[in-house]
Amino acid sequence: MRYKVIISDRARESLALHLRFLAQVSRPAAVKLKHRFLEEIRSLQEMPQRYPFFNENYIPVNKYHKLYVENWYLVLYQIKDDTVYVDWIVDCRQDYPWLLK
Repeated sequence: MRYKVIISDRARESLALHLRFLAQVSRPAAVKLKHRFLEEIRSLQEMPQRYPFFNENYIPVNKYHKLYVENWYLVLYQIKDDTVYVDWIVDCRQDYPWLLK
């Protein structure tokens, strides 16, 4: 089964911010990271359940799956029927409680 992957505007904006910041330091590194993100997110078309749930006190249990990209970035996504919804892309060096807002 192949899943449809939808990336929220919020996740796109977050990714763009991370890439712009990195591009100020190293444009090739930003391009490489962008390709890595796209590769990982596209891989969710097949077997998105392979990643564990993101269970934290401030997030409903078993709502989001977590996918780490390049050790510093966390992609949070939900699976509903045949669609994967990428809702958040978070820099892991930040605190997560702001997700509640």
